[in-house]
Amino acid sequence: MLFKKKAKPDKELTDEELVGELQRAMDADRFGVLYDRYTAKVYQKCVGMTRDQELAKDLTHDIFLKAFVNLSKFDHRSKFGTWLYSITYNYCLDHLRKSQRHRTKDLDDDLVVEDGAEDRYEIELLSLRSDRLASVLEALEPADRAVLLMKYQDDLSVKEISEVLGLGESAVKMRAMRARERALNQYKHLYSDEP
Repeated sequence: MLFKKKAKPDKELTDEELVGELQRAMDADRFGVLYDRYTAKVYQKCVGMTRDQELAKDLTHDIFLKAFVNLSKFDHRSKFGTWLYSITYNYCLDHLRKSQRHRTKDLDDDLVVEDGAEDRYEIELLSLRSDRLASVLEALEPADRAVLLMKYQDDLSVKEISEVLGLGESAVKMRAMRARERALNQYKHLYSDEP
């Protein structure tokens, strides 16, 4: 062979190809490509969960540091973006729980969603005035807010949300239904005096 085939530049590699290369040999510049691809998304998710731009900047930095340190644990069973989103969600939720100094119980795993209940809450939630949803989301617990943002803002499927949360699909459906129900109750509480 007269000429050696040149490898693709890092920016042309897929996320999974980049991660594979990084798992073989860590390289800050190569990781920088992933950082550039995902920093805005991670930051927006942090802002969505914390409602604090300065805190979101700090958390974004910490999340990428955690991802860099744990990149060897990425097993390629899911997309890199899903894995990073899982780190983001869990890191933000842990931070919020520590700052609130209380833990929520995970009772959803053993419950079954009543037929039609999920649809009823979703239809009602989607019919709310969008200009009021920000204050409703702000009033929700971080875990409820995160599930609703994953479903409606990030348009993740139940399967993708279950990967992020590390839960079964039925538990995700139950959490989403309960989060919608609490959002509707919060809406009615905040705007009970208006039509």
